[in-house]
Amino acid sequence: MQHKLRAVRLGSDQVTLEKRPDGSMRVRSTHLLGPYPTCITDRLVHWAQKAPDRTFVGERKPDGTWRTLTYAQTLDAVERIGSALVARGLSVDRPVAILSGNDIEHLLLHLACVHVGIPFAPVSVAYSLVSTDFGKLRHIVNLLTPKLIFAASGSVFARAIAAIMPADAELVVTRDPPPGRSATLFADLLNTTPTPAMQAAHEAVGPDTIAKFLFTSGSTSMPKAVINTQRLICSNARQILHSMAFLEDEPPVLVDWLPWNHTFGGNHNISIALDNGGSFYIDFGKPVPGPGFEPTVQNLKEIAPTIYFNVPKGYEMLVARMRIDDDLRRNFFSSLKMMFYAGAGLPQHVWDELDELAVQTVGERIFMMTGLGATETGPSALFTTIRAARAGMIGIPTPDCELKLVHNGTKLEARVRGPNITPGYWRQPDLTAAAFDEEGFYKFGDAVKFVDENDPAMGFIFDGRVTEDFKLGTGTWVSVGPLRAAMVAHFAPLLREAIIAGHGTDDVTALLLLDPEGCRTLAPELSPDAPLRAFAEHPEIRTELTKHLASFAVKSTGSSTRVVRAIVLETPPSIDLGEVTDKGSINQRAVLESRPDLVEELYLEQPSARTLCTT
Repeated sequence: MQHKLRAVRLGSDQVTLEKRPDGSMRVRSTHLLGPYPTCITDRLVHWAQKAPDRTFVGERKPDGTWRTLTYAQTLDAVERIGSALVARGLSVDRPVAILSGNDIEHLLLHLACVHVGIPFAPVSVAYSLVSTDFGKLRHIVNLLTPKLIFAASGSVFARAIAAIMPADAELVVTRDPPPGRSATLFADLLNTTPTPAMQAAHEAVGPDTIAKFLFTSGSTSMPKAVINTQRLICSNARQILHSMAFLEDEPPVLVDWLPWNHTFGGNHNISIALDNGGSFYIDFGKPVPGPGFEPTVQNLKEIAPTIYFNVPKGYEMLVARMRIDDDLRRNFFSSLKMMFYAGAGLPQHVWDELDELAVQTVGERIFMMTGLGATETGPSALFTTIRAARAGMIGIPTPDCELKLVHNGTKLEARVRGPNITPGYWRQPDLTAAAFDEEGFYKFGDAVKFVDENDPAMGFIFDGRVTEDFKLGTGTWVSVGPLRAAMVAHFAPLLREAIIAGHGTDDVTALLLLDPEGCRTLAPELSPDAPLRAFAEHPEIRTELTKHLASFAVKSTGSSTRVVRAIVLETPPSIDLGEVTDKGSINQRAVLESRPDLVEELYLEQPSARTLCTT
C-alpha cells in the first residue's frame, strides 16, 4: 500500500519540447519567471521592515544555548560592516576572501559584501586545514588578489595565513589573532557607524554586479572562480520558489550544515531563507562517523525544520539514528513539508526507509526532491516534480532556464541557458570560452535521458558524466556514472565510491573506496577512524566484497557493465592531488591518473594477492 504524501504546494510541471533540424532538442518550462530583486539583500531590507523581530539566523553557543539575530539586527549589522568595507576601498579587483566555515560572522560579512557591491569568495576550509602544501589556496589568492582576508580563528588558520597572506592585505579575525601579525577584530567592523557612502554603494548595485566568486575544481587540477552576479543569485532564488511554491505559504525553517563555499549551501539554502523570510539555524554537525554527527542530532531534536537539505550520506546516517531515537524522529517529521538531496545519487533503499519512518511517525510520506545543477548554474537548473520522483531522476527545467540536448556519442548531453547561468570564470577567459557553445549554452558535461520521450513533463534521468565515459578495446562504450552508482548501491553499505577503469582494454575493472562506518558491520572491532588499510586487509570484509563482485557480475548485461576485478584503496584520496574535491566527491580521472601502478596491477596476467576477482 502506497501511503499518501503530506500536502505540499509545488509549481507547474508543464514543459514544451522542440526538436530541431540539427538533431538537438530544446526543453522549456511553460511558466515565465517574472520579476526578481536587483540585489538579494533587498529581501533583507524587506523582511527587516515587515518582520523585524523574526529570527533570521541562529547558531549554537558553547554552553548549548542559541545565539540568534533577528532580521532587524541582521540588517543593522550588515549596514555597519558594509560601511567599514566601503571605507577600505575594496573592489572587484581587490575583494574579500573568507577562509573559515559557516558561522554568524561569516554570514554577516557575506551579506555586507553583497549589500555594497564588493565581491567576496568563501574558500573551502579544506584548502587551509586539510591541504599540506596550500597549493590550491595559494592559487586562489593569486587569482583573486584580495585586499581583506577573514578567518574566525587566527590561531586555527595561522599556518594557512602565514603561507598565503598578501603583504598589502588586511587580516580580520573574530578571535585570537595569530602571534606576530597585525589583525583587525571583527567587532571593530561591527562598531562602524552606517555611512551615506555605504547607502550610495548599495543603490549602485545592479543585476550584473558581481556578488561573489565560488570556486569549483571540476576536472581541472586547480579551482576556477565562478562569477556569481546578482542576476544569477536573485533569479535562481525565484526559480527555486516556483518549484517549491509552498515556501511563500509560511516562513521556512532550515537546520543546515552544508558549507557556504559550495553553491548548494551558500546560494541555494541561504537564498531560500532570505528570499522567503525564513529562519536559518546553522548546524555545526557533519555527516561523518563518530561525534561529528552528534550536533546535527541534537539540533534536529530541538528545531523542527519545515524543509530539510542534505547529501545522501547524511540521510543514511539520519535514518540509522531515527530508527533508535523516537524523540529525533518525532521532532524531525513534525513540521516537515519537503526533503531535498544533492551532491550524489540517493540510494533507493535509503529513500524507502525515510518513507517508512515518516509513515510510522506522522502517518504520511514526505516529498523528496532533487534536481540537476552546478556552481555555474546558480545552482538550480532542473527540479523533480510530484509525478517523477524516485532515485536517479533529475526533473525538468526551471522557468526561463532553457535546456538544450545534444547527441554526444550514444548519449544526450545537457546544456543550459538563462538568467541563472554564470557569465564565466574570473580572469580565465580561455576556460570561459570552452564552457559555452556557439549559442551561449553552458555545457554541463552531464548526460541525461528522457523518463518518457512521449511525455517530456516526466523529466529526465541522470546518465553520467560525458567526459568520464570510455571505450573498451572492443569499441564498446562504458557509461561510468550509471555503472559506479550501480556498484555502490549493490555493495551497500560497504562502498563510498567505485573508480571505474578499463579504457582501451578488454575488461572493466575498479578501484574501491570503502565506507569505514558501513564496513564496521563486518568488523566492529575496528574503530571508525582506523587506517583505511586496516579495513582493506580485513579478511571478512574482503570475503564479502568478493561475493558482491561475483553477484554484481552475474546480474550484468554485457562487457560494459561487468566488473571482473577490483582492488581496494589502502590510502584515502588526496585533496592536494585533485583526487577528492573540497566537497568530498571523487574525481575519477584524477584517481586513475595519480595511481597508475594500481591500474596496471588490475590487469596483470596473474592477479596479485590483493586483487579481488569474479572467478
